[in-house]
Amino acid sequence: MKRLHVHLTVADLERTVRFYRTLFGAAPDKLKDDYAQWMLDDPAVNFAVSIGECCGEDRSGVSHLGIQVDDDESLAAITGALTDAEHSIFEERERTCCYARGNKTWAADPDGVVWETFHRLGHSDSIGREDDLDAKIDALHGGAGA
Repeated sequence: MKRLHVHLTVADLERTVRFYRTLFGAAPDKLKDDYAQWMLDDPAVNFAVSIGECCGEDRSGVSHLGIQVDDDESLAAITGALTDAEHSIFEERERTCCYARGNKTWAADPDGVVWETFHRLGHSDSIGREDDLDAKIDALHGGAGA
């Protein structure tokens, strides 16, 4: 099953969690001081919010969109399709991000909207931000939409 992923950067996590708890009719599945995540089946979405800079964005709003897949074979198929179509990508393996570990492929659409396709491998006690991720995403913006 594929699940849409939406990640927002927010200014006030507490107020944001209250809003989405009401909108979704559910408490977050994961709640940290700087991060909250809902894994919803209806609609099928992995919806996350975090405080501060994420993925090269230091403003409130959409940080990135994505597709969560169930296995590395599905991830490889999407990565292959993007590569075959000559879109700029970069891959990460065993990356810790957003209190989870996973394999990821990043791409940007022709307008620079960042997409993360990922297979979650397990949970982490750390949010796991990496300093070089921002530079990699900035490079995608320059090569978006071959």
